[in-house]
Amino acid sequence: MASSFENYNKRRLISSYFSVVLSIFLVLFLLGTLGLFVINSKKLTNDFKENIPMTVFFKNEAKDSVLNAFDTQLKNSRFIKEYAFVHKDSAAKHNVDIVGKDFMSFLGFNPLQNSFDINLKGEYVVADSIKKIEHEIKKNEMVSEIIYDKQLVDLVNDNIKKISLWMLIAIGFLAVIAMLLINSSLRLSIYSHRFTIKTMQMVGATKSFIRKPFIWRSIKLGLIGSGLAILALFGLLYYVDQYLPSLKLLKDYTSLTIVFMGVLLVGIIITSISTFFATQRFLNLRTDDLY
Repeated sequence: MASSFENYNKRRLISSYFSVVLSIFLVLFLLGTLGLFVINSKKLTNDFKENIPMTVFFKNEAKDSVLNAFDTQLKNSRFIKEYAFVHKDSAAKHNVDIVGKDFMSFLGFNPLQNSFDINLKGEYVVADSIKKIEHEIKKNEMVSEIIYDKQLVDLVNDNIKKISLWMLIAIGFLAVIAMLLINSSLRLSIYSHRFTIKTMQMVGATKSFIRKPFIWRSIKLGLIGSGLAILALFGLLYYVDQYLPSLKLLKDYTSLTIVFMGVLLVGIIITSISTFFATQRFLNLRTDDLY
C-alpha cells in the first residue's frame, strides 16, 4: 500500500516537473523567436528592400566610353549593393524567350536600349534617398530614363514601421504572459509540498533554509527548459538559413549569443523569483490555512 502511494507521488511529481519544463520551454521559445526577429529585423527588411530593382536606360547615342564611365561611377558609389549591365541585344533575346515571338523580325531593328539593373543597399531604399540618387544619375545627359517601383518602396517602408510597432507590443505582452505562466506552473508544483514546507518551519528551520532547495530545483528546471528552447531556436535558424542564406543568420555570432544568453538568463531569473514568492506565501500561511 505504501509502495503504491509512493509510486503515485513520484508520478505526480514527474508530471508536475514536466509541465513546468514544458511551460518554460514554450514561453522562452516564443520569446527567443521574437527576440531573433527583432534583432534581425534590419537584415530582413534590408534583404527585401535590396531586391527592389532600379533600371537606368541609356540613349542609343551613348557610346561605350559613356557606358564604361557610368560603370566605374556605380562601382565607386556608396549606395550600390550590386549592379549589372544589360546590352540591348541581350535584352531583346530575353524578351523573345519570354514572349515567344521575335519582334525585331517585323520591326527591322532593335527598339530596346542599353541599361543597368541596379540594386541599392537597404538603408538607401527610402523615398528621400532614392530621389537624391535619381537626381545624381540624371546629371548624365546620356541617361534617357530611370525606372523603379515607387509605390512598392513607400509601401515597404510604411509596413516596416507598423510591423516594428506591433512587434514591440507583442514582446511586452508575451513577456507578461511568460511570467504569469511560469509562475503559475511553479506555484502548482510547490503547492504539493506545502505541508513539507510548514513541517520544516515548525521544527525550527529558517525560511532561507527552506526556500533554498526549492529555488535550486526551480533553477534546474529553468535551465532544462531554457536549454530545450535554445536547441529549438537553433533548429529554427537552421531551417530559415536554408531558404534565406543571404541573411547569414547562423554566422551572426553576436546576435546568437545575445538571444541565447537572454533566453538562459530569463529562464533562471523568472523561475527563481517565482519560486521565492511562491514559497514565501506558504511560509507566511497559518497551519489551518493550508487546508
